[in-house]
Amino acid sequence: MKLTNIIEIKAILELKTGLHIGSGDSEMHIGGVDNTVIKNPITGKPYIPGSSLKGKIRTLLEWRSGEVQKAPLSLGQVEKAKDPQAVKDILRLFGISGDTKGSEQEVVEIGVSRLAFWDCELTPEWLKMLDDNNLPATEAKSENTIDRITSTAGNPRQTERVPASSTFDFKLTLRQFEGDSPELVELVLKGLRLLELDSLGGSGSRGYGKVEFQNLTVADVETKLPENPFA
Repeated sequence: MKLTNIIEIKAILELKTGLHIGSGDSEMHIGGVDNTVIKNPITGKPYIPGSSLKGKIRTLLEWRSGEVQKAPLSLGQVEKAKDPQAVKDILRLFGISGDTKGSEQEVVEIGVSRLAFWDCELTPEWLKMLDDNNLPATEAKSENTIDRITSTAGNPRQTERVPASSTFDFKLTLRQFEGDSPELVELVLKGLRLLELDSLGGSGSRGYGKVEFQNLTVADVETKLPENPFA
């Protein structure tokens, strides 16, 4: 395989609603929030892990293909798929595991993963706004459960979120190899649009994690996401 180009896809990712991507910290503090968000250990500011973006976009594209499984798609699903090409394109973008069992020809046909996701840090402009106004980078959202018989509230808890309107620098790179179809770029853009229509992080069904990509460029060319990612 001959590498012919590496495309940068960049944007400003704006939160339309609060975002919660957990830190995995199970320790509870008296008077503190129950569920903290992941933060940069150096700056103490929240960020969006590239792994969270990759996992959610891949899942959405697999659902879109109609071939979604309990585990990420693999070469084993290609022959059984109703749309083998769709599965192959997803595997080309996101890669196949190192212990994949398949013929050498199949592995070579798919090749290495094309996409590389970067962690998203808060934009300098947003950080300056927070600093100028002495505002925190996160919020504590109070929640509780409602007894459906008595209508009384119980089990109060606080969830830490990155508030709506926060902006992050978004970037991913797409490696292009000789013979790659231009449709791979289009598939990435459809994945980004699916993420806008769905959600990122936890509690998406309760309104968390709605995002929007702004000032999107592909190889420094201003680009719009497709309105209909199912076309």
